[in-house]
Amino acid sequence: MLLTVVAFIVALGVLIAVHEWGHYRVAVACGVKVLRYSVGFGKPLLRWTSKKTGTEYVVAALPLGGYVRMLDEREAEVAPEEKHLAFNNQPLRSRAAIVAAGPVANLVLAIALLSVVNWMGVTEPAARLAAPPVGSLLQTAGVQGGDRVQRVAVGNQAWEPVRSLGDLRWSITTAAIEGDALQLEVAAAPDAAARVLNLNLASLEQKEPDAAFFEKVGLAGPWSSPVLQEVVEGGPAQVSGLRKGDLVLSVDGKPVQDGAQLRSWIRQSGASGQVAPQSWQIQRDGKTMVLTVQPELVAATAEQPSTGRINAFIGGEIEMVVVRRGFVDGLWAGVTRTWELSAMTLRMMGRMLIGEASLKNISGPLTIADYAGKSASMGLVQYLSFLALISISLGVLNLLPLPVLDGGHLMYYLWEAVTGRSVSDLWAERLQKAGVAVILMMMSVAFFNDFNRLWG
Repeated sequence: MLLTVVAFIVALGVLIAVHEWGHYRVAVACGVKVLRYSVGFGKPLLRWTSKKTGTEYVVAALPLGGYVRMLDEREAEVAPEEKHLAFNNQPLRSRAAIVAAGPVANLVLAIALLSVVNWMGVTEPAARLAAPPVGSLLQTAGVQGGDRVQRVAVGNQAWEPVRSLGDLRWSITTAAIEGDALQLEVAAAPDAAARVLNLNLASLEQKEPDAAFFEKVGLAGPWSSPVLQEVVEGGPAQVSGLRKGDLVLSVDGKPVQDGAQLRSWIRQSGASGQVAPQSWQIQRDGKTMVLTVQPELVAATAEQPSTGRINAFIGGEIEMVVVRRGFVDGLWAGVTRTWELSAMTLRMMGRMLIGEASLKNISGPLTIADYAGKSASMGLVQYLSFLALISISLGVLNLLPLPVLDGGHLMYYLWEAVTGRSVSDLWAERLQKAGVAVILMMMSVAFFNDFNRLWG
């Protein structure tokens, strides 16, 4: 719990500070006098004033936002000798640059964080696939347990190497959201002949890359050998004569491709409400033998049907790879991934707006806090990746044309550039109220989703 709170506060502090720093630095560069730079709202916890510029720097109690207060004749009277330092007296291009600098700073931060992650290296499962469930897209396409995905081609783009299972998930996600075809180049072994398979993502009605989507795709996870690990004393596995280290070759004459497939078969053995003995061919200490295994029936509940189990942990060690890039390659990958994630975020928002995507995709502070704690517990690389993702979301969100956001002010400046006059006070007030209503609605949906995810 403490780690979650600390990780959440650090994440918010960094992202807000960078966002407001963008506004602040460009304002100073444009010759605007900055009165206050605040991270957080409410009662100041820390404050100090620059003797050189007179800017007051504040860290406030409520870390859910921040602001940069600039000299502005619309907010207070400005001395004649300082009128040229007021925000409202700056040319249009300067005002637009100051407003846009906050979201841009978040996107630049994301590029920096993702570049650092690329340089440090990420340890991920290799792109060696578990046997896909029957009827899934991967199974229909011809993927077998143990196949290695070497390259992918999204739409009409060139073939790209697949370094890890994470790379494959990203390619599938991108193709699904963009509605593109996806080709996989797979091989049963590094020295085996490669096969090109077509993944028909268009046949899926659901395009949202959640757990249910990947279940239909058939991306069950990384490959692991069908070897028994711990065997529970007195359980069906031990009673049947199975031991730790046994490699399962077949069940009732059907070859076992990997641990995931074996676990699935055991669970399915109780689907009818009763379980029958199974003939298992195993390999132990270099010798092959056949054992009769009687799974135990787990009665159906309101949440799930009846299943079978043998009370043993199944699956060998997963093959892991370290994906690390050089300086230039890592930096460029950070830029391209930030661009792709930003574009994907906008597309998802657009699809939610027209009803093609569920509003359940909107996350609030509780979900973000939960993910912050989980990513921090996994290590620095995972936490930096999380920060980059949230920074992109914050940058894109603030560029939306809602009056209370930076994008809304940019919309006003676009109107001014086209018509030669600023938005009237009456319309500015009306649009402000409408923007607040939209933001409150989005926050309500986000909190509702948070409670459903965490306690529903």
